[in-house]
Amino acid sequence: MIKTGKFNKGLIVVNAYEVLPAVQHMVDRLATELNNLGIEVEVKSNAEILSFIGSNGELYSADLKDDFCIFLDKDPYTSHLLEQGGMRLFNSADAIEACDDKMLTYMKLLHFHVAMPKTVPGPLHYGVNDNQDFLHNLPRIIPFPIVCKENYGSMGNGVYLANNEDELLDIESKISYKPRLYQELIKSSWGFDYRLIVIGGKFKVGMRRRSLTGDFRSNIALGGIGEAVTIPDEFIHAAERVAAILKLDYCGVDLLEGPNQEPILCEVNSNAFIQGIEQVTKHNVAEDYAKYIYKVIYTM
Repeated sequence: MIKTGKFNKGLIVVNAYEVLPAVQHMVDRLATELNNLGIEVEVKSNAEILSFIGSNGELYSADLKDDFCIFLDKDPYTSHLLEQGGMRLFNSADAIEACDDKMLTYMKLLHFHVAMPKTVPGPLHYGVNDNQDFLHNLPRIIPFPIVCKENYGSMGNGVYLANNEDELLDIESKISYKPRLYQELIKSSWGFDYRLIVIGGKFKVGMRRRSLTGDFRSNIALGGIGEAVTIPDEFIHAAERVAAILKLDYCGVDLLEGPNQEPILCEVNSNAFIQGIEQVTKHNVAEDYAKYIYKVIYTM
């Protein structure tokens, strides 16, 4: 039985400097579904939430009256301070941080036997000197073509393909001062992958994403399309397992298809957008997420 929730309140946090249309859509959809459950929603930017550490090392937490917070930003400091002040975040600060940094995602999944592309972290580069030893040695571990990724990025941005050493050197010249990684190309999944939404540890809905331009990336933001398909059980199990290991309340797990049609992890998105997958599958993801939050906060 759902309570009337006259005094139930929830907070949604967004970035102070840019709210992408996909983020605003997610805010609107979640607010609507939470309102339907009797939860009043307020939206604030991370700049409006003033939590800080005092001169004696004590925490001064923002004076918030909300029962929970859906944190749609990736600001690690604000999220951690909110949690230390007692706020229940969806997702947790640690989970958001683990997904925001792609290399950290793979490291968190070490020793759990999760299938993923062979991955090499790029060495930290902060000086003016140039050293190409790493790039010359890299093809011994990962043969060309090599996928080059900036650790922080979404919607396919910051992902490149090097077909030979000249292209690798050119890409490195553009991203060498950024956290980055290098991966083997899963050729069997060229131009397509699967996006699976997992909420509360359970698979809810999925779609196949496919490039229409011949690009090896399948992101809808880059012109790809979403297709409603039946997700194989092996892919569902893999997505649920990854979400459980990373302790995610809500996420989108992107899986590649290996040469034997097995799931191979590509990325995990702690704030996966819902507009595309709701339109493609006609499944109400926002309602699933709102009901999960209600259950966690008000009935458990």
